[in-house]
Amino acid sequence: MATGAIHQSTGSQNSLEIDDLARFAVDDHNKKQNALLEFKKVTNVKEQVVAGTMYYITIEVADGGKKKVYEAKVWVKPWMNFKKFRNSSSLATLDLLRRFNNSSSSATLDLLRILLLLHRDIVYVAY
Repeated sequence: MATGAIHQSTGSQNSLEIDDLARFAVDDHNKKQNALLEFKKVTNVKEQVVAGTMYYITIEVADGGKKKVYEAKVWVKPWMNFKKFRNSSSLATLDLLRRFNNSSSSATLDLLRILLLLHRDIVYVAY
């Protein structure tokens, strides 16, 4: 796979390593946002070769008893014992962006992108 290309991760969706990364992302989000999201399961994994690997992990969580789905970005450099949770957004927010992209003017889409960038750290655990 080419460096930089995001691709589906095969066979790792149910691995302990991916579950650990997903739990790390939820825990880090909870600490930063003073939230109480509860990890339930990993539903999808994509990865990108960077200076290490960026994982895009779709996670099902419970938030106050309600099921929510997020895609967390976790950057890993195993040779340095390094992992970092990156910014994220809810899948519902992404779906809204896709719908605007398909049907709205470029000015509306630009405004929505700016709003998402301004609020990306408070949107949830996902991309």
